[in-house]
Amino acid sequence: MIEIGKWNTLKVIRSKDFGVYLGEEDSKTAETILLPRKQVADNVKAGSEIRVFIYKDSQDRPIATINEPYITMGEIAKLRVKNATSIGAFMDWGLEKDILLPFKEQTTKVQEGKEYLVRMYEDKSGRLCVSMKLYNYLVPIEGYEKGQSFTGTVYEYKKGLGAFVAIDDKYSGLIHENEMFGKIFPGDEVSGRIVNIREDGKADLSMRAPAYKQMEDDSQMVYNIIKSYKGVLPFNDKADKDLIKKEFGLSKNAFKRAVGKLLKDGRIKITEKTIEIIDN
Repeated sequence: MIEIGKWNTLKVIRSKDFGVYLGEEDSKTAETILLPRKQVADNVKAGSEIRVFIYKDSQDRPIATINEPYITMGEIAKLRVKNATSIGAFMDWGLEKDILLPFKEQTTKVQEGKEYLVRMYEDKSGRLCVSMKLYNYLVPIEGYEKGQSFTGTVYEYKKGLGAFVAIDDKYSGLIHENEMFGKIFPGDEVSGRIVNIREDGKADLSMRAPAYKQMEDDSQMVYNIIKSYKGVLPFNDKADKDLIKKEFGLSKNAFKRAVGKLLKDGRIKITEKTIEIIDN
């Protein structure tokens, strides 16, 4: 059986000026697929075997190609959005006809020119499509231990829960909101450390360093930002949490810890309305 969205090794059944027809057996009644003439080698003849990828052309007819697609059926890969339309987004997958990412398979509104992690599937009408909904298709984590660093791609974000990440673009992980640093969007590449590996093989992740190291990093970052204000921050550690988040990307508690370290180290002083560097 010829499989759409996969590589097939087929025989040349007959030849025409515009290409050759390929099939599984030398029979005029068997299913055949066209391989365009421009992709046919000079030494190909009836009975020759050719390894081809099968997809559908602009008129939804099965067609063969020797060109290598960026993704095949069931695989997960990063593809770039070429065009966003009223029916969904069309993505570049290395072949002449772009592949559709339907609206219902998007986990966020996608941007033209940005890459997203997707999985290829066949819809109910037999059309090849891709989906950003990967949760049920990522595999349990292997080769990692608690405390190790990771890199991965965000494929979904849920407010109140966090960012779902495909570690190495194949293992399942989640960065809880309190372990995130700054804003994260689907398609973003992220890195951090593995906090925990659950019994089901899914990993809890953090973009933040261990507490002792994070306080060092946060305090230096806060110091640098205060310095950018010419050494005088126009608010202190009692400021509104949203203002702190906007300026520093930190929770109010993390900000207060960082400020407390700078104060203990004698690098700043706190007034009723400001925080000021004293070792500038």
